[in-house]
Amino acid sequence: MADPIHVTEAESEILAALWRHGPLTPTRLIETVQARRAWGEATIKTLLGRLMQKKAVHSHRDDGRLLYHPLVSREMYVAGEVQALADRLFEGDPEKLAAYLAGRR
Repeated sequence: MADPIHVTEAESEILAALWRHGPLTPTRLIETVQARRAWGEATIKTLLGRLMQKKAVHSHRDDGRLLYHPLVSREMYVAGEVQALADRLFEGDPEKLAAYLAGRR
């Protein structure tokens, strides 16, 4: 597995919009994020810029329209977050994390 890309909680909102709706135009992406978060356009654009620098999001033109695509799948993101949690709290062992969660039921 490639090295995970660190994505902040705020950045994950941008990715979540792209995972839910597929490729989006800048306007539609901003509208979609603002439907869930009371963020200004500048904040969303800043987060999008960070994701593009991290190579987690890509843009291209299709029939003259700019579209944003996630380069990180939700599955890759979740796997990285789970591993980070296991690293931080369970000596890097996801089985210990799973055992802890199973014991909480």
